[in-house]
Amino acid sequence: MNWKITATAMGLALLASTGIAGAEGVLNIYNWGNYTSPDMIKKFEAANNVKVTITDYDSNDTALAKIRQGGHGFDVVVPSQNYIPIWIEEGLLLETRPDQMENFKNVAEEWKNPDFDPGRHYTVPWAMGTVGVVVNTDVYKGDINTWGIVFDTPDELKGKVNVVPEMTDVIDAAVLYNGGTKCTGDKEILKKVRDTLVAAKPNWVAMEYGTIEKMGSGDFAASSDWNGSALRQRLKNPAIRYGYPKEGFVNWSDNVAVLKDAKNVENAKLFQNFMMDPESAGMNSGFHRYANGIAGSDKFMPDDMKGAPEVEVPAEYKSLGVASQTCPPEVQELYTRIWTELQK
Repeated sequence: MNWKITATAMGLALLASTGIAGAEGVLNIYNWGNYTSPDMIKKFEAANNVKVTITDYDSNDTALAKIRQGGHGFDVVVPSQNYIPIWIEEGLLLETRPDQMENFKNVAEEWKNPDFDPGRHYTVPWAMGTVGVVVNTDVYKGDINTWGIVFDTPDELKGKVNVVPEMTDVIDAAVLYNGGTKCTGDKEILKKVRDTLVAAKPNWVAMEYGTIEKMGSGDFAASSDWNGSALRQRLKNPAIRYGYPKEGFVNWSDNVAVLKDAKNVENAKLFQNFMMDPESAGMNSGFHRYANGIAGSDKFMPDDMKGAPEVEVPAEYKSLGVASQTCPPEVQELYTRIWTELQK
């Protein structure tokens, strides 16, 4: 999922530039907050004579609930891979066949046939990354490669830890910390997860998405977070480091899909094809600071992303990553119960 920071319901209208006419009209994108390159959007608008409006959401659950209600007016959405099967099963996405689009040839081989969208009939890559921890090493000098930063908080960090409130990410982390596997239905493990979270919460200062600003200002000294957000933080403050928890961490991706009830379907398809162009994907990565699944896009990314430990998982940590996946409904229900109790 994204970086993903505090998002509001406000829309950002980017005026179309004069350019080659491809498909006149508009395109309404519903996406994670602060996750879309304005320059990349301007390029799309100029090439296609399309006015783009972006409305932000702050979580996968928020986006899914909004679209389920109907009457939203959006054309494009960018769900995380573990949610995409839910969107497809509920008939919320249009089968646009990206695999038959001109720029599909640019999709990296390992991303052409993902389990969450076999054959890429619905989605195209947007961004990919990991879920770990960020720590201000001026405040804490110990091991940062552990979920213990969040769930068994060291004294130096108590009252200074934030948790990014994406339910599945938080519970998955707690499951891994307790020796379980992602999407486990093991009641004993999930009881430990519940107890771990409830016991840890008093040591947290907040559960917010706005980590870039608040880590930078010193309001937070540590947080669960996504790797692209961590890179942005380190570029502002070299003391901030991203930890790959030794208990395991989740690899994720977000992907561009067209909504079944989209009003501007052809423009939405143009946008999917556009996002499979290496320059477009590279421009976007240069803004949100995550890698993407488009081969050759690295040539269009900033130099400070090349070899960055937040972007390229160091060799010693790669084996610790587990793929994000859709949990069975009965497990998802147990996750939701734990999450609801944590919010009390």
